[in-house]
Amino acid sequence: MSFDLDTLLFILKIIFIDIILGGDNAVVIALACRRLEEKKRNEAILLGTGIAVIIRIALTAIVVSLLNIPYLLLVGGFFLIIIAIRLITNRQEKHNIRAGISLVAAVRTIVLADMVMGFDNMLAIAGASKGHIGYIAIGLIFSVPIIVWGSKIILIAMEHVPFLIYVGGGILGYTASEMIMDEQEIRWIFETYPQLTHIFPILLIAALLVTGWLYNLFSSWKFAKRS
Repeated sequence: MSFDLDTLLFILKIIFIDIILGGDNAVVIALACRRLEEKKRNEAILLGTGIAVIIRIALTAIVVSLLNIPYLLLVGGFFLIIIAIRLITNRQEKHNIRAGISLVAAVRTIVLADMVMGFDNMLAIAGASKGHIGYIAIGLIFSVPIIVWGSKIILIAMEHVPFLIYVGGGILGYTASEMIMDEQEIRWIFETYPQLTHIFPILLIAALLVTGWLYNLFSSWKFAKRS
């Protein structure tokens, strides 16, 4: 695994995707540990996220191997488009997380919730990594501590700087386009019309951003009208 500028940008893309999609996980960690005293809370966060990272690397590796199944890259690409739209339009998930009353309970909650909620992260990272498990591991090792310790900053930034959400949606759109174009069953289309390899990602990203922006604009107008 040689490190150059392309490799660095590759890893930074994985880190950025995980941070953008990891806002909910930061909330889960906070909710799971809220009843613990400070010392045990820090232990629960360290232990829970450590186990969660190991499990997530393993599960993401499984997702990467499954992407070799015919048409799964195509399906994964479309699913990633849905995730990007949900991100841009700020359609938040509801959290019903029970606070752990012991260290073990809090750790268990963090790990189980991360496994359940982390599927979108796994799929996005699996698509972005193009099968490089080492890059996935490096990306998660860097991004998870940022999510855990900088959760409040991340959530505030995403709330007050909408541009970050659109950047994240654009990166997810680009990753989705790569997954779709890498699908072996339809690869012949892009080989027959090579100009599509340049046009398709741009059109997909533009469609995502415009759709998300119009939805948000309409939602704001509807809210203002009700007020």
